[in-house]
Amino acid sequence: MRVRVPMTEMQRGRAKYVIGPDGSPLTVADLPPSDTKRWVIRRKAEVVAAVRGGLLSLEEACQRYTLTVEEFLSWQASIDRHGLAGLRTTRIQQYRA
Repeated sequence: MRVRVPMTEMQRGRAKYVIGPDGSPLTVADLPPSDTKRWVIRRKAEVVAAVRGGLLSLEEACQRYTLTVEEFLSWQASIDRHGLAGLRTTRIQQYRA
């Protein structure tokens, strides 16, 4: 049986901010809107930083932005392999192995 934990208690163990891709603090309020349709490099990088830093869970990010886990993981892998430039959709063929 699952025990329901009030939202305020769940948020206590969560990061209040993380360092964003540009080096500045990033809070939940700074994240892209949930109805984002145009995913530019900066927005993708902010979502990846938020998940890595514990601001959002992977499940929360995927649900909030209607992403598949595979799509999110591809963003993360692109950053790891090629830096922020790896998130450019116009150059994706250059970065694929």
